[in-house]
Amino acid sequence: MQRATYQDSLVRVINAMLSELHASHTRFYTPDDPEYYQLADIFVGALRRRGLQRAFPDGRISYPGIGIISAFEARNTITGVIDGTPAQQAGLRAGDEIIAADGTAFEPIGSFHGKVGKSVVLEVRRGAAVVQIPVRPVDLEPTGMFLRGLESSARVIESNGRRIGYVHVWCYAGSIYQRALEHLLSQGALKDADALIWDLRDGWGGAQPEYLDLFNGRAPTMQVTDGSGRSEFVNVKWRKPVAMLINGGTRSGKEVLAYGFKKYRLGELIGTRTEGAVLAATAFLIGSGLLLLAVEDVRVDGERLEGVGVTPTIEVPAGAASAGADDPQLSRAVAVLSGT
Repeated sequence: MQRATYQDSLVRVINAMLSELHASHTRFYTPDDPEYYQLADIFVGALRRRGLQRAFPDGRISYPGIGIISAFEARNTITGVIDGTPAQQAGLRAGDEIIAADGTAFEPIGSFHGKVGKSVVLEVRRGAAVVQIPVRPVDLEPTGMFLRGLESSARVIESNGRRIGYVHVWCYAGSIYQRALEHLLSQGALKDADALIWDLRDGWGGAQPEYLDLFNGRAPTMQVTDGSGRSEFVNVKWRKPVAMLINGGTRSGKEVLAYGFKKYRLGELIGTRTEGAVLAATAFLIGSGLLLLAVEDVRVDGERLEGVGVTPTIEVPAGAASAGADDPQLSRAVAVLSGT
């Protein structure tokens, strides 16, 4: 316990020093943080040359968890629940504050060590009430979790006689996520939707500017069918109405997409201002931790978004914490696209 307290204090001092740089994408994480594993997976290519095998001897990056996102400064408060994870299945909500797990103080990683597949009872403060919620943690591989989250989020919302497609991209650090989105739109759950809500709230960035080409209706889509009848679409385009959801957890490459989406008038940008965290970064494994370090400045069409962010075209606050199924930003997007 004393050693853990010392390490926690040391990490706080390190991050306090790093904060003096006033640069996004600059923080030190430890194996007690879900971000340590998520970033190790995002930067796995660079880290293979920087001691990845020392931290992950078998090359597999995973951690015991339930699939929630929380702010580093308010670790126990859920800001996002990834679709298709134990957290969503258990009914946890954004805004919930996890007080304890199996009767002891909650830790994002420690509370689930040795408990994969077993029931863990969370004590959760939801508004004025405190509720007990059982959840079964699993061994999470970050890329798999974010990809399944994207695919599981896809659904069609019926409103005013229109079919509004919805999809949440939790992480954009890799073309695999864009390909999954294109599949959903061309031959998956969203192919027959009349309009699309593209949710880029929370999670990780990493998106490339060319992902906006998805909405460039002046280029053709090609369908290739092999001898067995299996079809694949190339250069997928979405030529129907679209709206984007953003908030203060929309960061990095997602902000580049938000900027272009707004500037080139692809649709309404709904929610709240993005984080303003738009520097290029890399990661280093140092001691028992991972250092995320900004290494390059970034400008978008000549503008610097770092510390500024992107404002929505339609401002909609997130609403009260733990509002259950009520998501005012999503509801506004549905109203805009369905004409209600």
